[in-house]
Amino acid sequence: MRRFAQRFHVLAVDLGGLMIKVGQFMSSRLDVLPPEITAELEGLQDEVPPVPFPAIRALAEEELGAPLGQVFASVEETPIAAASLGQAHRARLLPLDAADTGLDSVVLKVQRPGIDAIVDVDLAALRKVGGWLSHVRFVSSRANMPALVEEFGQTSLEEIDYLQEAANAERFATDFADDDKVTVPDVVWERTTRRVLTLEDVTAIKITDAEALLAAGIDPAKVAPVFASVMFDQMFTNGFFHADPHPGNIFITPIDDPTAERAWKLTFIDFGMMGEVPPKTRSGLRKLLIAAAARDGKGLVAAISDVGVLATSADTAELERAMTALFGRFGGMGFAELREVDPREFREFAVEFGDVVRSLPFQLPENFLLIIRAMSLTSGVCSSLDATFNLWDSVEPYAAKLLRDERGNIVQDVGKQALDAAGVALRLPKRVDGLITRIEDGSLSVKSPRLERQVAQLHRTAQRLVSMLVFGALLIAGAVVRVDDAVLGSVLMIASVVPLLHGLWAGRRR
Repeated sequence: MRRFAQRFHVLAVDLGGLMIKVGQFMSSRLDVLPPEITAELEGLQDEVPPVPFPAIRALAEEELGAPLGQVFASVEETPIAAASLGQAHRARLLPLDAADTGLDSVVLKVQRPGIDAIVDVDLAALRKVGGWLSHVRFVSSRANMPALVEEFGQTSLEEIDYLQEAANAERFATDFADDDKVTVPDVVWERTTRRVLTLEDVTAIKITDAEALLAAGIDPAKVAPVFASVMFDQMFTNGFFHADPHPGNIFITPIDDPTAERAWKLTFIDFGMMGEVPPKTRSGLRKLLIAAAARDGKGLVAAISDVGVLATSADTAELERAMTALFGRFGGMGFAELREVDPREFREFAVEFGDVVRSLPFQLPENFLLIIRAMSLTSGVCSSLDATFNLWDSVEPYAAKLLRDERGNIVQDVGKQALDAAGVALRLPKRVDGLITRIEDGSLSVKSPRLERQVAQLHRTAQRLVSMLVFGALLIAGAVVRVDDAVLGSVLMIASVVPLLHGLWAGRRR
């Protein structure tokens, strides 16, 4: 495994570009990959061979439109970091710029010359591979590989646009403006272009540098749950998250504030690769997290369907049983505890439920690539901070917080409806009083075609009834009177025909 990692390390450095991103991802998976691999690839996080400074100077001056000596008070030629797509140098602003921005020390981030062409070649290769995989039924039935490659390609192209990265940094800072756990470097927009980015210098302690953290009086084990919680906030609450949280992009900044809850903050840098979670997907993810924390197999399957990972046509009864059994045996275990479980138990579980899982129409939504990446990197960083870290210890309290928020929203909605109803009730006596007044003075006008038709029908029925009564009365009266006065009696009986005809005519009207 070590030899494999060494060969891959050399290959990634030789090819550069997106291959280094793959190596960075592998190096951060301390929770699932052996140390022989992660230790060998760790250097790819922030030790990529630097570009000679003359090439960096030429590109920066071309972008800024002036010699660096006229734009900055000083620029250090030795880079503080060399990454796959660019490298960073410490610099100092000119006095006037420093006075305007309130900053003195800054970091000048410059793209690697020719990186556009390298990314284009890498994406062309990935598109070819994605096209091949789309013909493999097992893959195509679960993911639209060409679409996923295009999503990754769009993200990669945004990552080499420093104007986009600067905008992402400001948006991220706004999301955490009221959070004392997170800090973000300020952007110097006057010294920023598509290929040059100037930021506040916030370089501190690398999040996985245990020795430096301990020397600063910071317990790495206490950093892990805070980092996990902040990442949860990004994905489940804000919907805008850092999709590349490998150790080279996260720092711990000590603070000197005796009143603060903790003596440090998480400092995020490199906002080139960001992800967004649509509201519907975010709602499904929140339900998924709550169900997972509650060990609710049925709720978890329903949330998976809501998110779009499971097709709506799937028969989920057996999957619900599998999830319930999984929670019953392994739920709540951390990675360290899972390593202690007898492998035969995993095999038995796989035999029992493997066919069920394989038969279900799972699919990978297009917006899930970065979510999976961010959660994988988060898990790896937390495991490196604390070998006994149990993700459930962070999931459960966060899920409880989400559940309280959900209940709060329901209560808020019910409260709003109650206030609306109370408002109507308070206005009702006055409105009824006004209605009665209008009825009394005859100014009430009601327009209802259906009601008018019904009233007209009732009116005709009443007319017919009256006519029939008059007819009966005249007929009977005529019969009675005719005994004593034949002429008058006959007249009354003949006259009774008039109301009879009226009643019959009124009954036929529509």
